[in-house]
Amino acid sequence: QVQLVESGGGLVQPGGSLRLSCAASGRTFSDYAMGWFRQAPGREREFVSAVSWSGGNTYYADSVKGRFTISRDNAENTVYLQMNNLKAEDTAIYYCAAYNGGSRWFTRYRNLDEYGHWGQGTQVTVSS
Repeated sequence: QVQLVESGGGLVQPGGSLRLSCAASGRTFSDYAMGWFRQAPGREREFVSAVSWSGGNTYYADSVKGRFTISRDNAENTVYLQMNNLKAEDTAIYYCAAYNGGSRWFTRYRNLDEYGHWGQGTQVTVSS
């Protein structure tokens, strides 16, 4: 019902910045709350950030708060993750995900099982 494609990953030095994009197609983008998750080698996929249907509510994992900013442009069917002051521990594959349910999201946005649609992921590597 919605297809997601991430882009913008790459290799960056500690302290650097990247801007990830997730382009959506197939259904009305504004019908979906959106989340970013990441998975490092040997670790479980974890919540990074989420944004509500119109962008009015944003949430962040403690590990990225103050460094990452999530936003969305419904006219362009795209959600973004601006990542500043990157650290080595930010190295992971980053996935965007779309939530196709209702207001339950406001208490469940950290749980990856709540998201019904996932992108293919984009690699972020932070290294000297």
